Amino acid sequence: MNTQLKANLMLLIVTLFWGSSYLFMKMGLTNVQEFNLIALRFGLAFIVSGLVFHRRLIHADFKTVKYAFWQGTILFLVFASITFGVKTTSASNAGFLVSLTVVFVPLLLAVFFRKMPDNRVILGVVLALTGIDFLTLKNQFIISSGDFLCILGALAYALHIIVTGKLTKDVDSIALGVLQLGFAGAWGLLFSAFLEQPQLPSTTEGWISVLGLSIFCSAIGFVVQTTAQKYTTPTHTGLLFSLEPVFAALLAFVFAGERLTLQGYAGAGLVLLSVLAAQIDIKKLLRKLGFHKSSAESQTNSIAG
Repeated sequence: MNTQLKANLMLLIVTLFWGSSYLFMKMGLTNVQEFNLIALRFGLAFIVSGLVFHRRLIHADFKTVKYAFWQGTILFLVFASITFGVKTTSASNAGFLVSLTVVFVPLLLAVFFRKMPDNRVILGVVLALTGIDFLTLKNQFIISSGDFLCILGALAYALHIIVTGKLTKDVDSIALGVLQLGFAGAWGLLFSAFLEQPQLPSTTEGWISVLGLSIFCSAIGFVVQTTAQKYTTPTHTGLLFSLEPVFAALLAFVFAGERLTLQGYAGAGLVLLSVLAAQIDIKKLLRKLGFHKSSAESQTNSIAG
């Protein structure tokens, strides 16, 4: 098995973990409150990953800590939106709506750098908006608060990805990634202390949720992603991550009995298609296929001649 294939398999496992996070959040919210769940998730993730990479944390400089503070703050806003959103929408809906991050990234880059987005991004936006309509608008033309918060979370996550790309260039990326988990957890604890009653889970289901979110979805997920992406291409990474909502819907169906309506499945398909459209350069793919075709034809003609 070559290195790239191993990296792709690692990213596929990470995508499965992230797809399970919506179900874990649903489970956890029956036992603890929203900010409390965020504090536990990222606090434990910080402790676990900090123990593994303690030497890097010891040598982290002020710039790394400062960058981690801003990253952790944005990460907290991302998961505050998603966690509150999951409470009032289905895990399936949440998975597909949060996957719009892939569409939002090139859109935000176009806004920040005043550059017209590619045609594939425009196509992705049109497909995404149509899919959101199918997924979220029922009998009335009103989007639910949970669905809106998940879309807001996807937008914030797109901002987090862009900021991460800028901040990781001249600092230790692993130390930065671990510290951001600590700051996200600290924000969760602060808000929980003022607005909720912080507590530990009191049931087995609650602990499974917290440990699943903190160890598999956060500590392992972020570290493995950082490592694996060094050995594969951005295109492969984007395509593998686009499977996250599929895993979310499948796990929600198997373990929670969630089912989408026919309209919902159509919307989910369009959202997934929008993610793929934003990732794949169709013109480049067609040129490549055309090249192979013409090469095959020339070889056939030369043999016939």
